[in-house]
Amino acid sequence: MLDMSPESRVSWSFRHLSAPLVSLVRGSDHMYAQRRILVTTTPSGAYLDIFYVRSGFQKRFEQAEAPVALLVPSRLDAGPRDSLTIRAFAEGYRQDSITFNLGDAAETVELDLSPLPNRLVSVSHRYFAGRTSLSFLTDEALTFRLQEADDGYGVILTETSISDEAAASVAEILSPLIAESYSQQLGEDLMVKLVLSQDAPEVEVRSRQSLDAPRDLHVFTVDLVLAESAKERVERATSALGSLAPDDVRGCALLLDESLREQLDSGDLARALRPSGNFTDRYVRAAMRRMGELSSGGGVEFVDGSQLRPVSPLELEMALGNAAGAKGFLSLLRALVTQIENTEAARVESLRSLLAPQMTASRFLEILNSAREREQICLSSG
Repeated sequence: MLDMSPESRVSWSFRHLSAPLVSLVRGSDHMYAQRRILVTTTPSGAYLDIFYVRSGFQKRFEQAEAPVALLVPSRLDAGPRDSLTIRAFAEGYRQDSITFNLGDAAETVELDLSPLPNRLVSVSHRYFAGRTSLSFLTDEALTFRLQEADDGYGVILTETSISDEAAASVAEILSPLIAESYSQQLGEDLMVKLVLSQDAPEVEVRSRQSLDAPRDLHVFTVDLVLAESAKERVERATSALGSLAPDDVRGCALLLDESLREQLDSGDLARALRPSGNFTDRYVRAAMRRMGELSSGGGVEFVDGSQLRPVSPLELEMALGNAAGAKGFLSLLRALVTQIENTEAARVESLRSLLAPQMTASRFLEILNSAREREQICLSSG
């Protein structure tokens, strides 16, 4: 029960003279009893800002959570211009408000909040060769703004709510560039905050929008690009590919490859490896060429029994379109990130970025450890 009665009394008026006569007709409670107003919202649990206004001046302000019962002055103690304004807001819903005169106040007030027009369905995070890219997948096209802060960047998505899956993904966005990330609903807007590592090099921020037609989702991508030359990063990756050996894609390594393919969602894996304009496309393409060089006779074997030779431009494109089914390709990518990255955390994050950019880091690590265990048993058996 929340008492909204102002501390000051209303000025004397003709209403005080007529109150006894009104009470004879409508009962004494009508004019003299303090009143109770029950405020509810849909959805329940919305946050409320409650203003008591008298003659244009705010006399009282309280905050509460719906449902809540309000105590307001009797009709005799409430002035003819006394009113309540109730403003309700809940995460994922549009803010709504209502104002009513206390002389006409009903016993119950309900505010039905409308869902926000857009929703962040999922988040895709890629880190590879020193570059980070985040893609926000939403039901509708986004209106957004980027805010630069001393410790990183805030991505503000206007009139957008967030799904539980996306919130979990955002909370686990970590890389050598990003030390912390979190989402926060700011009224009707959603903020995704990216806190950069203290030792992170200088980065440039770029953004673009696209449409994921097969899933009918709008994609807003933010790229954190190192200020250093992109040519140097590509040369490092090319050098790492050249150092890979046939043992990286055969023998016990194939068990890791098979285990990853069995545990990862086939559709998500195919979508992650298929060329789609991501900055990782060039590395996956180069890796597929190297896969052909390491394969017997230059032909890459696929799980459906087919074989393609990436040395041919046409067959290379076909192989990339079906990269998720190339035997040994996942283990080759594992070997590549091992060569490129210096720390275990960066290696795991790079491999997750290539194979499952929309999966939470913790879930991917479970899958990877299971695959590693299977490979290790094979190695231990000789």
